[in-house]
Amino acid sequence: MAKSTEKAGSSGKYPLDKSQQLELYRIMAECRALQQRAHDLFMQNLVKGTTHLGLGQEAIASAFGLAMRKDDYTFCTYRGHNHTYVRGITMTSVLGEIMGRDCGLLRGKGGSMHLTSVENGAMGSYAIIGAHMPIAAGAAWSAQYRGTEQAAVCFFGDGTTNIGAFHEAINHAAIWKLPVVYVCENNQYMEYTAIRDVTAVENPAADRASAYGLESILVDGNDAELMYETAMTALDKARSGGGPSLIEASTYRHFGHSRADPGKYRPDEEVAEWIARDPLPAYRSKLLSVGIDESELAAIDANTESMIDQATEEATNSPPPPDEIAFTDVWADGGAAWRN
Repeated sequence: MAKSTEKAGSSGKYPLDKSQQLELYRIMAECRALQQRAHDLFMQNLVKGTTHLGLGQEAIASAFGLAMRKDDYTFCTYRGHNHTYVRGITMTSVLGEIMGRDCGLLRGKGGSMHLTSVENGAMGSYAIIGAHMPIAAGAAWSAQYRGTEQAAVCFFGDGTTNIGAFHEAINHAAIWKLPVVYVCENNQYMEYTAIRDVTAVENPAADRASAYGLESILVDGNDAELMYETAMTALDKARSGGGPSLIEASTYRHFGHSRADPGKYRPDEEVAEWIARDPLPAYRSKLLSVGIDESELAAIDANTESMIDQATEEATNSPPPPDEIAFTDVWADGGAAWRN
């Protein structure tokens, strides 16, 4: 086994002021509420199919949501609720889509695994492992060609690092110095298998970065401010022509792979250890320790609860999509003429 890559620490280059800290906490709190409510709605049989939740992984998407420009591009996996929401999507449209309602982001036609909002730079959630990595490289190539200083950020799970598209996309991104940031959310497990059991290196993304001439970046994905600094560093590098970054963020999903998975293959002690490192209460404690008043955080919590309750009511009361849209959005011109 190769020697472990050390986790990166803070350089202090991108300190957050109080307003930014509160904004980061707000985004994380809203992501947590959204994920928890999706879980609750599933248990009430109001979500058809399944969901892949990011409970416990909110710090990563939230930090990038704060760091990214509005015109940047996000590519994510089927576990992409948080990543899509932080780009400026409403709670109602996310819950509505998960529930298959007409108020959903895609009018209920995409469902939990395919959240997309091109107007907000959320360029799709991909259910095929690794499929979005070369697409993100293509978006970055477009930005490079047009000289817009936009960046593409591509989130993927640890299992993707053993897929061919992972290596192909990063190789091309490195050769062409594309403005793309690849973020491996290593939650320690693929579907039901520990990544460490099927990978030749200890850190599946960070330990492979040098093969493409990239810096090895291993970071605590549950440290919200460190994730923000890591995001800003990579985004600035991308915008300035420095090329791609490959980040491995260590984190943990609180539940199984999907709602169909009880996650019993994980040792109880391991689960307990990671839940004790839950990023949301950890960041709340940090903010209190640096002098932010409890009342300010409580106000964010109360507003978040009100928002998620209102979104739940709106989504629940929304009708299913009408039959007449069944054959729209299936061809480039939005029609169904291809069927003939």
